[in-house]
Amino acid sequence: MLKSKTILLGVSGGIAVYKAVELLRLLTKAGATVHVVMTRSACEFVTPLTFQTLSGHPVHTELFNLYQEQEIGHISLADRADLFILAPATANLIGKIAQGLADDLLTTTVMATKAPVLIVPAMNTNMYENPLYQRNEKALREVGYHLLDPVDGELACGWTGQGKMPDPQDIIAAAEDILTSKDLTGCRILVSAGPTREEIDPVRYLTNYSSGRMGFAIAAAARRRGAKVTLVAGPVQLTPPAEVEILAVVSAQQMHDVILDCFDAADVVIKAAAVADYRPQIRQQQKVKKMADDMILELEKTPDILAELGRRKKRQILVGFAAETEKLLEHATQKLISKNLDMIVANDVSAPGAGFDVDTNIVRFLYPDGRVEDLELMSKTEVADQLLDRVRLAWQKHE
Repeated sequence: MLKSKTILLGVSGGIAVYKAVELLRLLTKAGATVHVVMTRSACEFVTPLTFQTLSGHPVHTELFNLYQEQEIGHISLADRADLFILAPATANLIGKIAQGLADDLLTTTVMATKAPVLIVPAMNTNMYENPLYQRNEKALREVGYHLLDPVDGELACGWTGQGKMPDPQDIIAAAEDILTSKDLTGCRILVSAGPTREEIDPVRYLTNYSSGRMGFAIAAAARRRGAKVTLVAGPVQLTPPAEVEILAVVSAQQMHDVILDCFDAADVVIKAAAVADYRPQIRQQQKVKKMADDMILELEKTPDILAELGRRKKRQILVGFAAETEKLLEHATQKLISKNLDMIVANDVSAPGAGFDVDTNIVRFLYPDGRVEDLELMSKTEVADQLLDRVRLAWQKHE
């Protein structure tokens, strides 16, 4: 989302300036071109050289500078931006923008830009709660500025309360959200993610190596593109995507029951979970003690969720996943056809960069008409958007 985008980063004076340094690093790491504009007071906390080194571009600080103004600097900066981020944004900066004041380079550039503006407030909690400040924030929201709420915590001034600048990763997520087309608005998407656990006794279970990263990436990307998303998640150690309904389950049977309850309301179902194929026939009520050199564990099949959805589907678009270690196309094609899918995402989990619990994947998209699309190694977020591009086209045809 941020790759090849031009971001203006406006930095005003506050102790949270140090977080803006990390934000700049993350923006450039994501592939964005970043130009930094600093107020005079911001320069008292961190030198412009720090931001220049990380961005690779001169830092803009003065409105009246012959070198910077040879292109009418603030207009040139404003015109080139895809997004303007103000972080940290002090109460003073927010108040000036709300009143339409433009008395330095930063406020002048904000006034001149037609790009979306993301304001990230950071201040003492009493200042944040002041009715005059709240009036200014409300005014900015009403005219279309985006504001990311500060978080609760211990402030540098010694107070505890709302006013801390959010984590830079949260600011990145908000920036991606703003820059993402809402092309799935109105679409209801049901996603499953993660492994299931099939208990042997109170302390042991059968499971697999799935981390849930792929399913969570799909859910986050779908929500970012405007869809209403329900995520049915097995046991994972991941932060839930914002504004996504999370339904936590443990076993294959629980996942089966929850997904079928949600199925009729969904327009699209994307089954990215790695559901256990077998479970113990009998779940022991007490811990099984070590009694002999060998132990026989009798298993039975778990419900085949994807097959049942394939039998029940009417208008829904149904997408499955095939995680294989051999005969990838053969096994994925068989699953695509036998389970009545509209599409299947196949990947060889034994390939470097495509296995479980990594941030990248190498996938192939297979369709009932025999088409196969090969994707190169990319992040799971990029895979999610590639998948949703195809889902969107299929959904629009159904509408």
